[in-house]
Amino acid sequence: MHAQLEETALIKQDCLNFQWDVCFMLAVTSVILNHGYTWNDANGRALTMNENFIHHSSFIRLSGSCYSLMFPLFIAVLVCMTPRGAFAYDVKGFTISGDERAGWVQYDYNNPKGKPDINKGHKDSHGFYIMPKLSIETPSYNNFRVKITGAAATDFGLNDHDKQSRNFVFDPGENESFAILQELYVEYENDQHHALIGRNEIFTPMIEHDDYYMLSNSFEVAAYRYKSRYKTDLHAGYFHKMAGVWDSGDNGTEFHSMSDASYVPQVNKNEADDSGVYYAAADFSNGLHRAQLWEYYAEDLYNIVFSQYNYTNSNSNFSYDAGAQFINFSDVGDLEDSSTSINYNLYSLKYDAAFNNGFSVATGASKYSDGKGQGETLGAWGGYPYFANGMIFHFFEAGSLQNAESYKLQGSYNFSSNLTFNTRFTYFDLDDSNSISSNGRPQSYMKLYGVQLKSQFMNSGYFTGTFEYHDTDHEKRTWALRLIGGFKF
Repeated sequence: MHAQLEETALIKQDCLNFQWDVCFMLAVTSVILNHGYTWNDANGRALTMNENFIHHSSFIRLSGSCYSLMFPLFIAVLVCMTPRGAFAYDVKGFTISGDERAGWVQYDYNNPKGKPDINKGHKDSHGFYIMPKLSIETPSYNNFRVKITGAAATDFGLNDHDKQSRNFVFDPGENESFAILQELYVEYENDQHHALIGRNEIFTPMIEHDDYYMLSNSFEVAAYRYKSRYKTDLHAGYFHKMAGVWDSGDNGTEFHSMSDASYVPQVNKNEADDSGVYYAAADFSNGLHRAQLWEYYAEDLYNIVFSQYNYTNSNSNFSYDAGAQFINFSDVGDLEDSSTSINYNLYSLKYDAAFNNGFSVATGASKYSDGKGQGETLGAWGGYPYFANGMIFHFFEAGSLQNAESYKLQGSYNFSSNLTFNTRFTYFDLDDSNSISSNGRPQSYMKLYGVQLKSQFMNSGYFTGTFEYHDTDHEKRTWALRLIGGFKF
């Protein structure tokens, strides 16, 4: 009898958790979408939901700033500390899962007015956001299943719209809360074959969901994988469109063609005429050795060849991963005949080691060839497989990475299986004949100093706090802070 009472209590608690999860999703979505729900002010003018929230939250606004750092941190704690189960919910075979994420981001470029001769015109930005995500997946029927995911991002109207241009949570031009049908796909899978078509948060080395910030990328894609008997996976597919504010070259709150979402100039996007990206790959792995070869063909833009080899092993004291990578970018079609040039490659090496006492190190070195096109390609469509980058700042702060070199040294300590501290130094040796500062002076270096704390708690909770200081030759010193956490169920 006692066991039955305990089981009943657990079921009730699970139901309560589920109700809170759903209510949270619905509440945030209503704030974003319910523009018709209004109140009246003292003069009888109708207030929107966001305006009413701002009116009653005016106490948090301080002179000289939108609001103090403590307020968004307090909200983040309230959102993230509610207990929830570490599992998805099964309702008559349908799986209901979600991710409730909140975060504060701040980018200080020493440039409050966005002057073009300081740090490439990047303007000081900060803001607090909440990103709910809810998914429903059908039971498998003859190896077929369907999944739908809705997602949203909102600041409840609290952020200063004039200080969000570098946050890349909302579209920088619109600065508005939004909701999106993030995923809707049909999937087939058996022991050897996997096929998928629709909107999906897919991962490949050079085009991927990049789910390390606020809201991940999603793609309209047709993908196929064949698992051969020779420990090799064969891939083929086509990317049609993408959405994702952080990595899209268009309005990332909506799905746009891969050519429009690229980083090439607008004239080249127009010539590509809403084209997509074909890809094919072979991926071999036997536990110790892994070798990958990926080919991406972006019609009338450029071609990417990605290749990587890793050797992983361990002994009684530590485990390690040694890798080598080669990536080549070359323009094709209409872009090849235009004034835009993309023709360079990138060689990289890495060695990572994790020791049994909790310490680990990660090292990387990269060499960019003396060809053009880094600014039009690096980071496009969410791909960041590079061995020697910073924690927050990457390629975008230097004048150019043409003929540059980069080096990374990271040290980490695992306090427990759920708490890790990382510190990283990244050095870019810039070619001062190619890399020019915002005020027209040659640049010879870019230095990045980063610290990070990552935690998992209460089975489904997670938090990552990252701070990075940035020093580029002949630019004002900058820093960035990201505090992002949430719960998955």
